[in-house]
Amino acid sequence: MKIAVIGGTGLIGSQVVKILNDDGHEAVPHSQSSGVNLVTGRGLPDALAGADVVVNLTNSPTFDEDSPTFFEESMDNLLAAAEMAGVGHAVVLSILGAELVPDLAYYRAKVLQEAMLKVGPVPYSIVRATQFFEFMDAAMSWTSDETGVRLPATLIQPMAAADVAQAVAEVSVGSPLMGTRNIAGPDVFTFAELGRITLAANDDPRPVVVDDTAGLFAAASGNALIAKDADYAVIAKTAYQDWLAR
Repeated sequence: MKIAVIGGTGLIGSQVVKILNDDGHEAVPHSQSSGVNLVTGRGLPDALAGADVVVNLTNSPTFDEDSPTFFEESMDNLLAAAEMAGVGHAVVLSILGAELVPDLAYYRAKVLQEAMLKVGPVPYSIVRATQFFEFMDAAMSWTSDETGVRLPATLIQPMAAADVAQAVAEVSVGSPLMGTRNIAGPDVFTFAELGRITLAANDDPRPVVVDDTAGLFAAASGNALIAKDADYAVIAKTAYQDWLAR
């Protein structure tokens, strides 16, 4: 299959491209650096020419109130170009539980992106993942200083980017789901607990202070960001402690 991977040079996209090409498909990465701009539509016709599948892994440059505009414009352009090119399957990576965190503009934007895909002209699949291990250091940096790290007790069920990429690749070569596949990590933590594990693995002596107003994920409550049961999500195998020990 020929698969156009928009955002194919990023953390997830580069791994998706490698997996697909290793499996004998023709996966082509596209990004702004290669002349493809989803917001303006520049380069999309050429990128999608002859493609059986398009995988959209692009992300908003901000997490604020500008993010809905980014996803609305980019999805309008992508769906129009995919229909014109005769693409038979569009895949988007989204966030598990996004609709349960309406106070976050970025999460509302991802729900908007999903809704546009569902009513669009191209058969589709949505992969919803929990938070990535790889983002933990950045998330901690938002609410930390030299004296300590403030993190909420929000429940999260993070997973490795490699497991996310594998799931996206598997969905992209299958028949359109016309629905959603949820994926999650094997273990549930509070954000504060995960912070302590991360600091210990890095020999960082700073304490973690539980602060339910701290950081982006403070807006999520209850079970919003975790898989509720085994039927709700495909559970990845890579554990956080094993990932840290690599």
